[in-house]
Amino acid sequence: MPTAAERIIEFLAAQGIDRAFCVPGESYIALLDALHAHNRVDLVTCRSEGGAGFMAVADAKLTGRPGVALVSRGPGACNASIAVHTAEQDATPFILLIGQVEKRDLRRNAFQEIDYANMFRGVAKWVGELTDPDQAPEFIARAYAMAMGGVPGPVVLSLPEDVLAMECRAPLLPATLPSPLPPSPADAARLAGLLRGAERPILLAGHGFESDSGRAALRGFAEAWQLPVAVSFRRQDLFDNRHPLYAGDLGLRNPDAQREAFASADLVLALGTRLTDITTQGWSWPAPGQRLVHVCADPRFLGWLFPAELAIAADAQATIAALAGETPAAPPARAAWNARLRQLHVADCQVVPTQHADGIAFAEVAKLIERVAPPDAIVTLDAGTFGAPFYRKVAWTPPQRLLCPVSGAMGFGVPAAVAAALRCPDRPVFGLVGDGGALMTGGELAVAVARGAPLKLILSDNGAYASIRIHQEKAHPGRVAGTMLINPDFAQWCAAFRVPVTRVESKAEFPALEAALRAPGPGAIVVRTSLEAVLPRRLAAE
Repeated sequence: MPTAAERIIEFLAAQGIDRAFCVPGESYIALLDALHAHNRVDLVTCRSEGGAGFMAVADAKLTGRPGVALVSRGPGACNASIAVHTAEQDATPFILLIGQVEKRDLRRNAFQEIDYANMFRGVAKWVGELTDPDQAPEFIARAYAMAMGGVPGPVVLSLPEDVLAMECRAPLLPATLPSPLPPSPADAARLAGLLRGAERPILLAGHGFESDSGRAALRGFAEAWQLPVAVSFRRQDLFDNRHPLYAGDLGLRNPDAQREAFASADLVLALGTRLTDITTQGWSWPAPGQRLVHVCADPRFLGWLFPAELAIAADAQATIAALAGETPAAPPARAAWNARLRQLHVADCQVVPTQHADGIAFAEVAKLIERVAPPDAIVTLDAGTFGAPFYRKVAWTPPQRLLCPVSGAMGFGVPAAVAAALRCPDRPVFGLVGDGGALMTGGELAVAVARGAPLKLILSDNGAYASIRIHQEKAHPGRVAGTMLINPDFAQWCAAFRVPVTRVESKAEFPALEAALRAPGPGAIVVRTSLEAVLPRRLAAE
């Protein structure tokens, strides 16, 4: 008779889950044993639970299936919680399996015990706790369905170590996912009518298009209806940034001229997205009086702060399919509107070369990577000021992928690059990280080396938590506290992982940087990055 642990692994393998990430712990030894016997699931041993969780989230972004991480109770679960938050903010399917204290010790404040229902309430879509081995098939099936259904997100399963090792008499259950919900015919017809009549529409595209088929559907829909497309926060790879209909993103610090143009739209179609504070520019857009159509698979996210003229609880791609029978049309003034939005975006993409005594403006490194990156490149970004140029200055074209944390979590970049290099070994992977994030989860580079993953690590070293320093200087000029760093020699640090290292101190060494990016196999590039280049101009002048 199989154990509860074996039932869980059998179910995941049956759904095509072929990889899981872990930091081992005695509280889920039975799961590790089940994986040992099940050669269809590759177990990747990581160096931190946060890194394992980030790898699982990145893997899910590439496969469309739930990423799976296994961690031990207490400290392990706390370390992995950052990935749960990231998966929720990023709308990414993720299953966190936590070894728990034995059943008899539940809710008795046992060694390393945490009540995970209380801990993850409000961030996970569902938290389950196995108290009977026969619940295993039901609970893992429910976890899978919850992670994938509606707006995807994280689920957590608490698995007492003794229950995992018990025999499970209940059979496996099939995975049951509902078909994507389309809009009603009446709503589809009404939406088509609004699109035909709008002179200045804008299509705001979000997580609902996070697949190859979704990207293709979005492009076809925009072209058929001649709709300008803006992407929600940090989803630049949803739409060809070089396309004449690409109008940019809704992110941090949009240029005033672009914000003003978006505010003058006569129809906002928010399709497959949640209207978060950043995407709505601090809850200010769509502005009062602007017509809004909001389409989201989960009705919980409809009708919050922005009353919609038409609110549709439906799948984004199913909504596009439902309009296939409608005749696209656009008023004559639409062409000038589209051109205006495109011109504003193109103007914002420009990078003017500059010279700084303290290092290189990282925007110029970003433009070099844009030129070098092959059409199938995968780029992962950590959170930080160094990454800002990749959202506005660099043009992304599918099938290129840009994996970055919508949650703004530092420590994502290196684990995500490792996961991408493992998932797509034939595609070039560039992982970008700042000096702050590098020392959070940069040790996961050891996993890449152990696995022979040929990723390129590009490390920006400016000796500061720069994004916080910028805010600090704006709010409290000249009063620097807690934002400066004393770093190790990062070139030597990278060399300790036994990868070739290139040090870039000035723009004169850009040819060496380009050669390192193009070289086959793994490598690390350490760039002395200018802090002066990103500080407020008053400070830079001083």
